[in-house]
Amino acid sequence: MGKVMKPRVTIKGTKNGLLFLLNESRPFSEILSELKYKLENSARIWDGPDTHVHIKLGSRQITRDEEREIRQLFAIRKNLIISSIETVDGKPYLIEENQGIQLLTGTVRSGQVLEHRGDLLLLGDINPGGCVRSTGSIYVLGSLRGLAHAGGEGDEQAIIAASVLKPTQLRIANVVSRPPDEWDEGETEGMNFAYLLNGQIAVDRMHHLNRIRPDLEWKESRFMNRSG
Repeated sequence: MGKVMKPRVTIKGTKNGLLFLLNESRPFSEILSELKYKLENSARIWDGPDTHVHIKLGSRQITRDEEREIRQLFAIRKNLIISSIETVDGKPYLIEENQGIQLLTGTVRSGQVLEHRGDLLLLGDINPGGCVRSTGSIYVLGSLRGLAHAGGEGDEQAIIAASVLKPTQLRIANVVSRPPDEWDEGETEGMNFAYLLNGQIAVDRMHHLNRIRPDLEWKESRFMNRSG
């Protein structure tokens, strides 16, 4: 018998209003899509008096931008008032921001899995059979010859960069790269990065990164402002 998938969004009525249970195991982009569908359709269900909404995230924490997206979706139903957003174990539902990129060193060998929350800079290699998963971007100063999954909770802006980009597979959000034998030779020589372009994983040379992520570009004025 096949495995039964839990719904992305479950809605329950309680004496305190409506309870929205957001499936923590599914990419956040899927959660938002499902939530948007439910709120935009079945208008008769949502019409009525002001109703308090309590959102349960499970063990997932979200960014301030993700919280803003949720609130914007609920804003189309003026009578639904978000009263609380909670995680299952009482930890803050918001991810602490401005943590910066975390630096780790070492080799991820076959059979090993390195999981990380946020952006990750790995000084070392990812061997075939090794796997790195991150909710943010992944930067490898070394050889990436295993599997790398960036934007693991649905961040489609995440990238994967490596000094030697010869992966067995890349994933960004819920998009999977082409098989390795379909890669062009130019995509695996030198330092490259992978990103999402029109719903597919594209690869470009590292010095073109500022075209895709201009927010990461170094500018002299930034340094001057910080020291001033």
